[in-house]
Amino acid sequence: MPLKSSIPANLLVKPLPIARKLFSDAIWKCDENQKSIYLTFDDGPIPEVTPWVLDTLNEWNAKATFFCIGKNAAENPHILSRIANEGHSVGNHTFSHISGWKSKLTDYIDEVELCQQELQRQLNGKSRMIFRPPYGKLRILQYRKLKDEYKIVMWDVLSMDYDLKVSKDRVLQNVLEFSTSGSIVVFHDSLKAEEKVRFALPKVLEHFTKLGFDFHAL
Repeated sequence: MPLKSSIPANLLVKPLPIARKLFSDAIWKCDENQKSIYLTFDDGPIPEVTPWVLDTLNEWNAKATFFCIGKNAAENPHILSRIANEGHSVGNHTFSHISGWKSKLTDYIDEVELCQQELQRQLNGKSRMIFRPPYGKLRILQYRKLKDEYKIVMWDVLSMDYDLKVSKDRVLQNVLEFSTSGSIVVFHDSLKAEEKVRFALPKVLEHFTKLGFDFHAL
């Protein structure tokens, strides 16, 4: 069951209605009629965390989606290959994790295309055209430019495992409390989030598996 806490739910855990309206063609949640949860992992692949995530997912026969930074993929091709070979989806997270709010349109599109080229090269042209903006920050013009070529994936539940002010117990509670059928959940396979994702992920998999949920890739 969700952990008991007097801490009010952080507004950032669930997407704001205005964001859903502005980016209405993006995927925020999947089919609510299916008892499935869609775990996603941003910022990898890195050797310190991603292989552990894959091992943990395998223990529960769970599939997920990894939004990869192109630079990390270039440095860790064996891990990227493992992600794909084990039946998970691979998505684009820009080449160097830049913020759309701080980038010119052409620079941002170049970053996305450079990442996609790296993923396509390593995965023999089989990389899916799915994209998640780093930090969830995307300008309207960037969104309009990308949405016809990529399926832009946002989220329904943000674990906040990246936030140094959020405890590992709170990260777990965020996911257990707010995830429902069709939820797209964001974790991070990054050094900053490592302690919290190692704590929360096995408990999330166990909790929802016992409730009869499946875990699918996008």
